[in-house]
Amino acid sequence: MWGLRTGELLWIVFGMIGQLMFTGRFVVQWIASEKAKRSIVTKSFWTFSILGSAMLSIYAIYRRDPVFIVGQVPGILIYCRNLVIMRNNEKSQALQGEQQEEGVVQ
Repeated sequence: MWGLRTGELLWIVFGMIGQLMFTGRFVVQWIASEKAKRSIVTKSFWTFSILGSAMLSIYAIYRRDPVFIVGQVPGILIYCRNLVIMRNNEKSQALQGEQQEEGVVQ
């Protein structure tokens, strides 16, 4: 294909899969928002963001493309932080729910 060596073709496929995952996050978010009838961001949005960005970062490093690297690598930390915030909020809500149930029972 285009006179590329097998190894180079595999890197292109890897980069394309990363790009599809990164783009897929918007599809996941759109479907979730349509179902909820409001704009929401799901865990799967952030998971796709992390996986896609990580794969694109690896591809950019392989290509030695500093612009691409700077554009992708910091996002991984931000996406992970958003998952941590979501998890902490879920724990807090669960704890509040338990406390409310205990208050009703007593």
